[in-house]
Formats: sequence, structure tokens, C-alpha cells
Amino acid sequence: MSQYQRLLLILNPAQRHSPALHHAAALAAASEAHLHVTALIPSLNILSVLEEEPREEARHNYFRDQRNWLEEEADKMRRRGLRVTTEVAWVDSMCEQILQHVAQIQPDLLIKQVQHESLLKRAFFTPLDWQLLRKCAVPLFMVGAAGHALPRRVVAAVDPSSAFAQNSGLNDRIIRQALGLALQCNAELHLVHAFEVSSVYLGDAGGGGLSLAQLSKELRRSLEMSFLELANLFGVPAERRHFLLGHPVSALSEFALEHDVDVVVMGRSQHSDPFGLLGSTTEHILYQVQCSVLAV
Repeated sequence: MSQYQRLLLILNPAQRHSPALHHAAALAAASEAHLHVTALIPSLNILSVLEEEPREEARHNYFRDQRNWLEEEADKMRRRGLRVTTEVAWVDSMCEQILQHVAQIQPDLLIKQVQHESLLKRAFFTPLDWQLLRKCAVPLFMVGAAGHALPRRVVAAVDPSSAFAQNSGLNDRIIRQALGLALQCNAELHLVHAFEVSSVYLGDAGGGGLSLAQLSKELRRSLEMSFLELANLFGVPAERRHFLLGHPVSALSEFALEHDVDVVVMGRSQHSDPFGLLGSTTEHILYQVQCSVLAV
């Protein structure tokens, strides 16, 4: 059976040249899944300066234009044999509307273009993509600016140092999701862990009279063993296992760039892991990598 049966693509009509549509179409074709494309239009506050009658006419014309454009795009995909349905709607609360669509449609995957926000804006407001990472009930495929529409190289980023990821089975789910995507697209699967020695890790490790260098060496050996156990369990070839040194965000970003990665599959904690880095790493890496991120 296919990895995906039903895909939901959320589009911003203002970004008609977004690669998200091409990624969703390629994935739907590879998996023979039904693709539902929803274009959500934020309320046009700028129209409030107009009188009621011209304001409503402007809203109607804009809505019709977006609907016609989306139907034309859908017809192109249908002529290629894809099963595609479309929807256009006005929204006031973008996150709530997206989550409602997920609850109604029950997709196997939610697909959306990464929406970059400035550091200043992030300091005062939680970005929409971060809200979805924390609240969405299904895996999210966040489309980046680079990478093949049909992935050729998929990376599963796991964290054997996280007790939450180990005990909850999150690492296993990350690998299974990445493996399923790779098989669906006939892509390479790589397994990655980024290891960083910090005072937090060393403090948790317990001294026992060992020096910091010895503690670091012991911790690395332990994590490498756990990492290799995961790799062996899922049959990842030796040449596709990568134990990286450095901060997870920077190390994974550099790896993705150097190895032409199309999709990084990562975990999201949804705030159930108060001591882990999985959730925050996934949120911040959205703004660091050019490839897509599949959050489990």
C-alpha cells in the first residue's frame, strides 16, 4: 500500500509561483494519492477604506480570480492523471482554519510552503509555521526554496540523546516516515545525528571523578552506539550513516547543503518534551535550510 492516500496542500494565493504546488503534485503522482488543494485568502483589510458596494465588488473579483487560477492549475494536473480537488476560502485566523481543514479532511500529510519571518517579528509573534508544528495532528511537509519536486535524497535526523525520543518511539517514527517517503520516491535514505558537547549534557552525565574530556568521550561513545543500533534496526547502509559534530541546527543545515538533500525528516515535541531539543531544533531549522522539512 502507498505511504500516502490523501494529501492536503495549503496555498497562499499571493505566492502563485510557490514550488509547493509542484512538490505536492509530484508526491501525489508517485503515491497515487488524492490531492486536495486549499487556497486560503487572508481578509483584505486594505479594502476597508472603500465604500461598501465597491468593496464587495473588489472582494468578489479578487476571489473569482484566485478560484479561476487554482482551477486552471488543477486541470493541468488532472490531465496528467492526478486526482485533484480544490477549494478557495476567506480566513480571519489562518492557523485555526488550517487545523480545521486537517480535522475535516484527515490527510496523511499536510503540505505547505515555508513562510519566512524576520527575527524581529519572531521575537514578538509566534510564526504560523511554528504554530502548526506545535498543534497539527498530522505530519507536516514544509516546502523549502530548493530541492527536487520528487525527492532524490531524504535524511532522517534522529536524537538518541533524548530520553523522550527514545521512550516515546519518536526516533523510530522519524525513520519510518523517512523510509516510507524514500521508498515512495525511489530516493536515497540517510540517517543523521548531530552531537554537541555542552555543559547541560555533561552536567546530566554525572562526574564520577572523570575529566570533561573523558566525559565527552564516554558520552559520544554511548550516543554512537545508540545511533548505530537505530541504523542497524532499519538496515541503513554504513555509507549513509552520519554522526555529525556541532550544534544540531548549524550541523544539519551544513550537511543538507553539502549533500544536496531534498528533505530532512525531523521530530516535533509539541511541548511534551520539556528537556529535549527536538521541537525547537525543527522550528529553527526551517529558516536555515533551503530544502524541505518533514516534521513528524
